[in-house]
Amino acid sequence: MPFIPHTEADIKAMLAAIGVERIEDLFDEIPANLRAGKLAHVPDGMSEMQLGRLMQERAARDGVYLNFIGAGAYEHHIPAAVWELVTRGEYYSAYTPYQAEASQGTLQLLYEYQTMMASLTGMDVSNASLYDGASALAEAVLMAVRSHKNARRILLPTAVHPIYRKVVHSTVHNQNIELVESPFDRAGGHTPAAGAADGDFAALVIAQPNFFGVLEDVDALTDWAHARGMYVIALVNPTSLAILKPPGEWGATGADIVVGEGQPLGAPLSAGGPYFGFMCARQALVRQMPGRIVGRTVDRDGRRGFTLTLQAREQHIRRSKATSNICTNQGLVVTAATIYMALLGPDGLERVAAAAPANTMALVEKLTAIEGVECVFARPLFHEAVLRLAAPVADVLAALEAQGILGGYDLTAHYPELGQTLLVCATETRLPADLEKYAFHLEEILGRTRRGSTRTAAATAKP
Repeated sequence: MPFIPHTEADIKAMLAAIGVERIEDLFDEIPANLRAGKLAHVPDGMSEMQLGRLMQERAARDGVYLNFIGAGAYEHHIPAAVWELVTRGEYYSAYTPYQAEASQGTLQLLYEYQTMMASLTGMDVSNASLYDGASALAEAVLMAVRSHKNARRILLPTAVHPIYRKVVHSTVHNQNIELVESPFDRAGGHTPAAGAADGDFAALVIAQPNFFGVLEDVDALTDWAHARGMYVIALVNPTSLAILKPPGEWGATGADIVVGEGQPLGAPLSAGGPYFGFMCARQALVRQMPGRIVGRTVDRDGRRGFTLTLQAREQHIRRSKATSNICTNQGLVVTAATIYMALLGPDGLERVAAAAPANTMALVEKLTAIEGVECVFARPLFHEAVLRLAAPVADVLAALEAQGILGGYDLTAHYPELGQTLLVCATETRLPADLEKYAFHLEEILGRTRRGSTRTAAATAKP
């Protein structure tokens, strides 16, 4: 039951004070035909025991699967201490420091988070997070256009996550900002600088790794863009930065803005979220960053303290001066990411980052040994790979799911030119036995498909 602190006497006193007889009178401006009335289809209340049983049954329907799907959401091991600490009351109920200096604990945590992210990306500054990776990329596009001033076109490679590209389009297409696609190389899956469009652009987006898991030639792309007066927006997987060159060191002068999805840093795969986006930038662009930046200072007695140094969103300044009106602080998930990175440390994060591509390469080796499976791109990868199947991907994935395996992400809708392809991922959570199980069942499924095709062909050939 909900906790309602007001007694009947309290309610009558409040209604009398405002001059109405019933609570319903407060909503008399809503036409009767728009009111829902009684909720006839809502069942009666349940006891705590009954509700617990119901939720257990519904959770069991989801099943327990071996997961080989990546595509922007990754299953990593999360030390038990992370969420044990995050769900303590001091963190769990803390949202955002509107009355900032009174929230020293929250501010210190965000300061530590910003320091970690700036170190990981090799950039000068980090904000206190955004909604998710896709909206962070959209915010970076807006930031680049505001900073550039002379151009309102963005070069957005097709090897960038297709859903991210849709989010960016939804955000900017009514703001007179043009998104120009840059094609990927069909053999390597990378974005060649020679294939990128020339002209007046505010920025080039470089995904590292890109959506196919392929590693881009970030040095060449960065220098190519800077030579043409563009900013470089790096879209990165934060785990990969433990072993890959940080964006701040790309090319001769480094990327200008760095964004990405923070979910790999301690957030579980929990029904689509919540996630958080991160954003880092060069000092020269700091006043165009959306959101807030926490800084460290000292009080009049010389004691260390934390404060909101920049707060350029509409809740703090005039809307016309704000850098964004949709940015926020995903405080709880950022807390998890900060604790996760602190617990693992540089060495632990490097071990995670090294194990994931090793597992993916082992998986690719096993699967491509099966007749009817080939690796599409011949380039270095991080922890995802594109495979082409000699059978409809949707049917194969459905058959694998029946065996308790989530076999990958179907690419046929997003990239039909690649044929029957899927994106597979194997993080450090996948054991050798898991890879063997996947390979065994995939070979069985494709074998049945071949035998069925042979029987159909033979039957058709009969006079």
